[in-house]
Amino acid sequence: MNHLFKQHVKVAALTLIVGALPFLFSARVYAQEITANGEGREANGVRSQWLDDPHEKVGFTYGANVSLQSSYLWRGMNLGGLSVQGSADVGYGGLYLDMWWNLGVADYSFTVFQPEVDLTLGFSRWGLDVSVMYVYNFNKGFFDFNNYAPGMGGNGLEVRGRYTVSSKLPLSILWATRVSAKDGYLDDNGELVRAWSSYLELSYTHQFKNGISLYGALGMSPWKSMYTGYKGGATVNNIDLRCWKKWEVGKHCGVQLTGQIVMNPYYMAHNEDAAANFNNKLLGGPQLSGNVGVKVFLIK
Repeated sequence: MNHLFKQHVKVAALTLIVGALPFLFSARVYAQEITANGEGREANGVRSQWLDDPHEKVGFTYGANVSLQSSYLWRGMNLGGLSVQGSADVGYGGLYLDMWWNLGVADYSFTVFQPEVDLTLGFSRWGLDVSVMYVYNFNKGFFDFNNYAPGMGGNGLEVRGRYTVSSKLPLSILWATRVSAKDGYLDDNGELVRAWSSYLELSYTHQFKNGISLYGALGMSPWKSMYTGYKGGATVNNIDLRCWKKWEVGKHCGVQLTGQIVMNPYYMAHNEDAAANFNNKLLGGPQLSGNVGVKVFLIK
């Protein structure tokens, strides 16, 4: 328990240092109007400020947000219970660096804590966002890029690309592949095999003038991967539906309330796999999960 507490202190200290930087500058603040409005690791995606104008000059940008989530849901997977999550990013000319963090519990017994920090370096311009994301889970060394079997902890390194048509037609397609660090399973001979876990997603966001937005996403895994517990083959593993409402609080701050329902068709068809890969029993299950979140964010 003392070791876990020290891990949380490290995450909190790093978050406060990096997350406070955007608030210390007086330059123009850019709203983080994210096409996919992803809670979690997709939090900072396509920047709509230059989505439709290829000739627009993009200078220094930065943003920050912090949220309280009832569940940690990501790409059809239920990864934990009550969580405090946040993000801070800086960029110039489309190149950006983002830090996303999660301080949460594995389930509502509140016995296992799951700190996580994701560092993303990417380039976003003209509707195209390409990036590399490093996932640090605090159960191995920070520079541990070794592959591990399920249940053995480990970090992750992912490359991904997202294309969004335009702000008037916010239809996005995402492809992501884990290329290094933990992403393995044991084959029939007991040998550790890299899965090259990949994820393909099509999403659409509709924004109303009253600040309410509706979002829908359909995601699939093209082969055996971490999204299905390293079982099966090509499958649809994520149907994600969200609704959120934003309010402005002053000139440079806003509040967002989000409701989310996630269905996992793979686990709906494989109940035995669902029971083996689920650890959060309060809001739904691996087949059907729910989340309610409150976020505070910077606006221009």
